[in-house]
Amino acid sequence: MPQAAVPRTRNPPLRDISPGSKDTVAAVGIAAVAVLLHGALSACCSHEPLAAMNWLSLLVLMTVAGLAHSMEYTCGGTCGLQAVPSVYHPMTYSYGSLDYGMTRVVGGADALPGAWPWIVSIRHPWVPGLRHLCGGSLIRAEWVLTAAHCFDQVTDIGMVYLVIGATQLTQPGPGAQLRRVKQLVIHPYYNPDDYSYDIALLELDHPVLCSPYIQLACVPDATLRVSELQNCWVAGWGSTAPRAQTSSDHLQEATVQLINLKICNSSRWYAGKIHTHNLCAGYPQGLIDTCQGDSGGPLMCQEKNSDYWWVVGITSWGKGCARARRPGVYTSTLYFSDWILFQMRLSPDGSPSPTSRACSHFLTTSHFWIHYITTPQPPLKPWPRATPSPKPMPVPTMGKVNSCPFPIKILMEFFIRVKELLQQIFGQNTS
Repeated sequence: MPQAAVPRTRNPPLRDISPGSKDTVAAVGIAAVAVLLHGALSACCSHEPLAAMNWLSLLVLMTVAGLAHSMEYTCGGTCGLQAVPSVYHPMTYSYGSLDYGMTRVVGGADALPGAWPWIVSIRHPWVPGLRHLCGGSLIRAEWVLTAAHCFDQVTDIGMVYLVIGATQLTQPGPGAQLRRVKQLVIHPYYNPDDYSYDIALLELDHPVLCSPYIQLACVPDATLRVSELQNCWVAGWGSTAPRAQTSSDHLQEATVQLINLKICNSSRWYAGKIHTHNLCAGYPQGLIDTCQGDSGGPLMCQEKNSDYWWVVGITSWGKGCARARRPGVYTSTLYFSDWILFQMRLSPDGSPSPTSRACSHFLTTSHFWIHYITTPQPPLKPWPRATPSPKPMPVPTMGKVNSCPFPIKILMEFFIRVKELLQQIFGQNTS
């Protein structure tokens, strides 16, 4: 996306939340927890053999150390939560006094690691430079949402690979994960001439593991009023200036405004080229926009009075970058929420659909375009909204309580509670 022609020192400094810095916190936490637990257990079980005490202390250390050094876990349970909030605060614009004569390109800033943990870099070895082809959004552990036009020139999907959990392309870091593509699903009505139905899904060769740097994105359901969302952002590794031919090494982010489709489609703007399944976002003056290389990446809006972020759009196209009355054009994920569920072999209630695999349109090594057909879309069905579901606390049993609770069941309950507590602690350390 375009960036201001100013020294890079104007960008907010990066806060080090790399695994190296977390190891220091983890080491202190391990030592403190071990000392406290050893003392407490010694007081409780002073009559037990020393070997048993040492064994229990060792189990505690292994539990804590494992959490500190391996924060990866199976994705699921929640979506749309940032590990690190964005700190970039651009100028605020309104539709009031517009200065259409402004031609300055003012863009985003370097995103912090974990700020947008669902963003994906889609790469191809034939792309010059950083090999970055397009962006994408991780919406399931094995599914990435992106734009169909990213694959217009791709003849072998087996050469495409994805990097998840990275902020800098040249130094993805130890938290990043690499995946290959199992299959590519392109909307059957996609038209490369006018970029209608510009949406695609990538199924990964195997699921990713979530971490503070890798989280699932939320896709809106019919209950979300996208037009009322105000805190919206774009992010990507695209060009930082118009007509630039290289991608940005560091993930860029910027805040944008949703623009009414009637205004965006008016004669002085895009003059009827915007479809009903599109969104427009940017500013009437231009100034901030997505650019080449940001295609397929997310347009994200925060839910009111909530910490949840929704991927409401997929970066599709635009006339130039950051031009006045030429905002970025995005594919609406709300419009295609039912199609997305269907292709992932999920029914609207989240259970597998036995017929969806046979009906899906999969792409492997070549393209089979079905041009734009004005067919009515099926009614939208609610997207299964993922919300945290706390585990029920174990019900205490009645009866005599031993002074030293060493039974396996009690030990397992104890370690589960320790694990949940430490996950909360380490989660707070990354925010």
